[in-house]
Amino acid sequence: MPGCLLTLLMLLCASASAPIAASARPNVLLICVDDLKPQLGCYGDASARTPNIDRVAQRGLLFQCAYCNQAVCAPSRNSLMTGLRPQRLGIYDLSTHFRLAAPDAVTLAQCFKTNGYRTEAIGKIFHVGHGNHEDPVSWSVPHYQAKTVQYALKTNQGTTREGARFDGKNPSGLPKGTVTECADVPDETYADGLIASEAIRRLQAAKESPGTPFFLAVGFLKPHLPFVAPKKYWDLHDPAKLPQPTRHTPPDNAPAFAPTTWGELRQYSDIPEIGPVSETLPRHLIHGYYAATSYMDAQLGRVLDALDKSGLATNTLIVVWGDHGWHLGDHGMWCKHTNYEQAARIPLIVAVPGMTPPGAQTRALVETVDLYPTLCELAGLTPPSELDGSSFARVLKDPAAPTKNAVFHVFPRTPKGLGELIGRAVRTERYRLVEWKRPNAPADTAICELYDYLTDPEETRNSAATDPETVAKLRAILAAQPEAKPQMRPAQAEKNARPRAN
Repeated sequence: MPGCLLTLLMLLCASASAPIAASARPNVLLICVDDLKPQLGCYGDASARTPNIDRVAQRGLLFQCAYCNQAVCAPSRNSLMTGLRPQRLGIYDLSTHFRLAAPDAVTLAQCFKTNGYRTEAIGKIFHVGHGNHEDPVSWSVPHYQAKTVQYALKTNQGTTREGARFDGKNPSGLPKGTVTECADVPDETYADGLIASEAIRRLQAAKESPGTPFFLAVGFLKPHLPFVAPKKYWDLHDPAKLPQPTRHTPPDNAPAFAPTTWGELRQYSDIPEIGPVSETLPRHLIHGYYAATSYMDAQLGRVLDALDKSGLATNTLIVVWGDHGWHLGDHGMWCKHTNYEQAARIPLIVAVPGMTPPGAQTRALVETVDLYPTLCELAGLTPPSELDGSSFARVLKDPAAPTKNAVFHVFPRTPKGLGELIGRAVRTERYRLVEWKRPNAPADTAICELYDYLTDPEETRNSAATDPETVAKLRAILAAQPEAKPQMRPAQAEKNARPRAN
């Protein structure tokens, strides 16, 4: 076992409250990946070409049952960085900054920063855009955002159709071109190549400052739309052999408003404004997703190589986290923006040198908000007391150790005639219950979905009406949670932002 990690473990065992010297604290390399679902080699997908994510899995522990707290970028990343669920913040959209709801929140990076770490962010960590912005107080140095082109080929550039919208409450009319690009260009043509290069430079600099532990967050953009990647990554995959969806309709008896209408995809110039995609397009889109994932994976490989070359790997925790899943044509849906398994389940791999059994897997239930207290415990830091998550550090030592019995996620909808509904979901090992109702409305006004993954692993039918006993048990778990707040409005945000009286 590496000396630094052995010292850390001895100190943690001796006293959970005792401070750990900076020289004994592990570094943290947090890899955040946009729209990455567990369609990876290490998760059993024989079609995936992801040798570097697989490489992290061989060093650490792979979580088979990890879930996001909302299947959309900004709220999911808020959950990661604040340790608070979207329903507690009352933020379910892309544009509302988390500090409007929680001005005094101490972010994950901020906690490490105040405890002597050098905290740095490269690429997409918080969601920046759509009116949202960075959180400078979280970082020791300004956030690095790669400036590059979205498309290498001018013929693929364009603008969205007038009035095109994302699912949810996101701005319309964002400029987009084609949904894919396959160009014979170098990796650094696109942002992820530049993000990897910058991460390598930061690791080289960290080697020169061995007395200062680092918290380096690296946010890769792919496989987020558009599916652009250098041609060599497209060539890794034979589209005729890639897995295709087998069900093309939503679950039977599901509420009409529960599925996504995949408005995010419809913004692209070669996607129909309404109705299904053509018979041939799904295979091409799936090919694009796999290619973009392989491209991102190669950039991660460059960062891992630099970490190993620096000699820092023996004292560096590595986390690979996807912000949410993605519908790849299953149930006739694309993109995220639902409470269903394909959108809510995420890849999560944690490697702690000397602690995690190499190449191990666990079915322990975890959710994104659990990462904040876990990383704090591993580094010997005291997290804020009001976090929604709980540490799963014990699972990293013993993959069979029990964790929580349920995890929670959420998605909002505004169906015509029903107003603003919040779909609060509870996921246990066997079931998922989604309770759709207005915030603070009586429980008997709720519309429910229930899915049994033991008897119906493909989520083909909502069994809420035929299994009231299970519905009641799961609703009791939800009832013990705080009521979901409505989406924060500008007036409320202004009130929260006002200086408080002493």
